[in-house]
Amino acid sequence: MRFLNQGRQLLNRASREKLLPLLGSCRLASTWNYEHEKKNFKLKAPTHYNFARDVVDKWAEKEMTGERGNNPAFWWVDDSGNELKWSYRDVSYQSKLVANVLKEACKLETNDVVIVILPRIPQWWAINVGAIRAGIILSPGTTLLRSSDIKYRINASNAKCVITNAECAGHVDEVAEYCPSLQSKIIVGEGQVRSGWQNYEELVRKSTDNFQCVNSKSDDPMTVFFTSGTTGAPKMTEHSHSSYGLGHLITARYFLELSTNDVLWNLSDTGWAKCAWSSLFSPWIAGACVFVQDSPKFDPQQALQTLNRYPVSHFCAPPTAVRFFVKSDMSQFHSTTLRHCLSAGEPVNPELLEEWEEGTGLKLYEGYGQTETTFLCGTYKGIEQRPGSMGKAAPGYELQIVNDEGKVLPRGKEGNIGILCKPEKPCGLFTKYIDDEERMRSVFVGDYYLTGDRAYMDDDDYVWFVGRADDVIISSGYRIGPFEVESALLEHPAVLESAVVSSPDYNRGEVVKAFVTLTEPFKMADKEQLAKELQEHAKQVTAPYKYPRKIEFVDTLPKTVSGKIRRVELRNKEWGRIEE
Repeated sequence: MRFLNQGRQLLNRASREKLLPLLGSCRLASTWNYEHEKKNFKLKAPTHYNFARDVVDKWAEKEMTGERGNNPAFWWVDDSGNELKWSYRDVSYQSKLVANVLKEACKLETNDVVIVILPRIPQWWAINVGAIRAGIILSPGTTLLRSSDIKYRINASNAKCVITNAECAGHVDEVAEYCPSLQSKIIVGEGQVRSGWQNYEELVRKSTDNFQCVNSKSDDPMTVFFTSGTTGAPKMTEHSHSSYGLGHLITARYFLELSTNDVLWNLSDTGWAKCAWSSLFSPWIAGACVFVQDSPKFDPQQALQTLNRYPVSHFCAPPTAVRFFVKSDMSQFHSTTLRHCLSAGEPVNPELLEEWEEGTGLKLYEGYGQTETTFLCGTYKGIEQRPGSMGKAAPGYELQIVNDEGKVLPRGKEGNIGILCKPEKPCGLFTKYIDDEERMRSVFVGDYYLTGDRAYMDDDDYVWFVGRADDVIISSGYRIGPFEVESALLEHPAVLESAVVSSPDYNRGEVVKAFVTLTEPFKMADKEQLAKELQEHAKQVTAPYKYPRKIEFVDTLPKTVSGKIRRVELRNKEWGRIEE
């Protein structure tokens, strides 16, 4: 069977000839020249592009011709000793089965939305590639979502299908009748039976790999991520087939530095964009192997043993996980294959860089980006690593520090991190916030896209992170909007008002803290017991990772003359800042 050309239209030949040499050539020389790459690297999407056809199927064909070695495409293990390996041919085959399931059994059409809520199991990867192959827009969600979160996401995206496991199916059923767009529900798990649901394994067994990949345009929508903002419910961030499916070539080449012989283990939850970054698009663009350990909870000692046992060459973890590593017994680390260590999701402090290198003998490289982008800025083997700085802009992006009007600021002056979007938008930048023109206007200012983070740039082009321009909290790699937590707390009868901000925490970088004013009947209640009750309440109403780990009861909340809560004042108090 041929996996590249059978049953599909080829890309425009000229565009394809320019594109294909880049795919798979992500590994740079150990002494690569940053300035040369920054000046000369260009990434322009062809007219048509599809990750399933132009990446996965390409590597499948190279396996058949012997041009790619025996390194798996996908290597999955769990805590029970189960293990599964897929080649690129296997991924291609599985995704074609799924594509037919989505189109036939689920009756989905091009650009319909499917929400996928699954843990780190192989089906997640097959469904992602299958949806891309079929032109179905996939929206991932963490298994920590609760019924209210799921209801909002289905209705906001007009999703027609939900795919999840037995643990989350009940949350879907609680709200399904209030979701008019929802037409089909698929439950994953051998032998799982539930009224109103189709079983994934049964559907796949009945399916066929005879599927013609959609000839998607590069700017057609491919994925929708829900990302938390300062106010309101999470916003829908849309990525096209090229912005993530091709744009992550920048991530693969300059952040991960991958080749076909490498094995990458990235710790991100499947519900987050970082999983798409480093457990799907980037490694497979490079023809590398994605390693996955399906564990319900992160255990640093277990993770160390995994690194020792399996031939992982590249390891990526959020700073929170790295902190747990260095606090554990690092003398147990004795991997002979690990050579490139990375961290992203929140700022990395200099002490953590030192402690990691002391424990492993390897440097820890930092990466910065967003759900809205691919890899934007980082530290590299090819430049000096300056502790405290998050490095330099990635080739393929023009990054500047700008004011609120989009004007470039002098070196050393604090301002907004801006990405130049004119005359051409970078390949890895998102398409739009769906149904949110106001937010689009707020982030595209002048010639720049504003990331919402503040920093300054020194005379040598190093970027120094200062903080976020908004009130969004990033704790243990999770992005949490204060409005979501405040809304959950307000459902409890004890809460009159609440304001949620970030608070410093050694292990997690920062945690959610809630300032709460009480209703009259609860003002004399036991505060310690009430705090615990509110925490449990928040865990039940919204995703558990959002609950306030700290609660402070106050008589009043600081407000503007117009009555808006001044979270900035409370946040500054937590972080010991006088003004912002």
